[in-house]
Amino acid sequence: MARLALITGAAGLIGHYLLTTAPRWASRWEVRGITRQDVDLTDAGAVRRLWRDLHPHAVIHCAAQSRTGLCQQDPTLAQRINVKATALLAELAAEIPFLFLSSDQVFDGSKGRYVETDPVNPLNVYGETKAEAERIVLQNPRHSVIRVALNAGTSPTGDRSFVEDMRNSLKGGTLLTLFTDEFRCPLPAGMTARALWELIDQDRPGLYHLGGAERLSRWEIGQALISWYPELAGQIQPDSVGTYTGAPRPPDLSMRCDKLQGLLSFPLSGLRAWLAGRTSAGQDLWDYPEGSL
Repeated sequence: MARLALITGAAGLIGHYLLTTAPRWASRWEVRGITRQDVDLTDAGAVRRLWRDLHPHAVIHCAAQSRTGLCQQDPTLAQRINVKATALLAELAAEIPFLFLSSDQVFDGSKGRYVETDPVNPLNVYGETKAEAERIVLQNPRHSVIRVALNAGTSPTGDRSFVEDMRNSLKGGTLLTLFTDEFRCPLPAGMTARALWELIDQDRPGLYHLGGAERLSRWEIGQALISWYPELAGQIQPDSVGTYTGAPRPPDLSMRCDKLQGLLSFPLSGLRAWLAGRTSAGQDLWDYPEGSL
């Protein structure tokens, strides 16, 4: 019988891509996705019952409160979802592979091009909860933490990726400001899913960075997307993160991914290179086309 891989947060962006790409990249696994409708991960009793029913052989834990603004507004809920629920799942998965998706937001952005051995110093509640959960997960040498960069893709709800956020912001006719001095390493969600499936098959636990090969500013990202999303043209404007007056924004969350790249059978592409290689909008722009390596 095929081994069962449990995907939490299956209605989210990366969870969705893990499910849809499983027939291609995870044929040796039986894959089960769970959403908030299946179980409330903050309900310990319900989670334990689900675990007894399913007996998974591996877990990829994608579920999170990932909206930085909502985490700032309700840190108690962010703690329950991002830390306590993760700790419970890690406890239940003590004897099996457990991949926890963390974030580049665990860094303060003062350095950029972060490697796995760099110290964390989050500036916001979301980053704080992810950093705390990382420490819990990594107490088990069988478990893994993957710090994920910005992911581009299309989600079931249409509001889970930064590309969707940008397009949704324009629907009200608002001019979108993109910073020229805030840097990330965006990558397609289909690439993230493939990397996670390869990592779980190799059973090489540890701490990894997973991002695109290009360090791009928010403005450069917007410019790169115009060829595929022409509605962005004329609706985005450049500015400096220094003018921002809200909660602290880490200026440079670029990451080096050499450690993970050494385990993968394919290169982690940069966003602009990925977009240049797409030839048809008929398929999901952010997934690997059929026949790709």
